[in-house]
Amino acid sequence: MKFWKLINGEFPNVPKGYIFVFGSNLAGRHGLGAALTATKYFGAVRGVGLGRTGNAYAIATKGRNLEPLPLFEIETYAKDFVKHANDNPGTNFFLTRIGCGLRGLKDAQVAPLFKGIGDNVLAPEAWRPYL
Repeated sequence: MKFWKLINGEFPNVPKGYIFVFGSNLAGRHGLGAALTATKYFGAVRGVGLGRTGNAYAIATKGRNLEPLPLFEIETYAKDFVKHANDNPGTNFFLTRIGCGLRGLKDAQVAPLFKGIGDNVLAPEAWRPYL
């Protein structure tokens, strides 16, 4: 696995051809943060809060009414992504700090949920100690 760093608090340029993996809500509203970036630049479809659309992959951290999801539920969606990434080794993924922005979780809480990701995933540098 490879890692990326925030630059001045912003995403670096996502390498061409990478699928943008972002935190979402089950309603697929995609109105702020990485979800808005996914909609504007990577083809994430509003109304789809889980899985791949366009060049994006949504992992829910909030429910249909934007309520925070419990960590065990986020873990289910994280494991689904890990399986998807591992089942598609020829596809590259840019994994954002899922749940660590608007959802307010800590890197130490979320990063371990993504253990087992392969070399086709570019993960946040802040998650290095936990993966």
